[in-house]
Amino acid sequence: MSDTNASFQADEPFFHALLTPHRSLGRTGFLVLMGALMFGWLVTGAFFLSRGAWPVFGFFGLDVIAVYIAFRANYRAARAREEVSVSRTSLDIRKTAPSGKSEAHRFNPFWTRFSVARHAEIGITGMTVEARGQNVSIGGFLDPDSRESFAAAFSRALATAKTR
Repeated sequence: MSDTNASFQADEPFFHALLTPHRSLGRTGFLVLMGALMFGWLVTGAFFLSRGAWPVFGFFGLDVIAVYIAFRANYRAARAREEVSVSRTSLDIRKTAPSGKSEAHRFNPFWTRFSVARHAEIGITGMTVEARGQNVSIGGFLDPDSRESFAAAFSRALATAKTR
């Protein structure tokens, strides 16, 4: 029984990361922004309406609707997720699209190579996990600082898996 316990513990993930896109404007900020736009639209639109330029009132409303739709699409894209976990015997990557559709990839960490593409001024521009002809890009939506942090931690985790 202790043999089963030991093998179960050996396969427990010792590295787990949940990668999510960063959005600088939260729900409260979005509501404040939309409130300010609505107020500006009403004040400016009322001015033009009182001057007899009623089409301007409607066109200003279209601008507010366009900004709302753009932000909603941006927040929908923020639902993307990538889960990365490393154990002694497996490297699992689960990518979830904003639509909710997910795909899972499993690798043997011993045969896995982590490739990082760098640009001299920007830093990391892309990260890819490669093994046996299969390539999976990860962290494409991360900001440069988060890419650096993740790449360092993930590289250490893969090195640990290969030496255990």
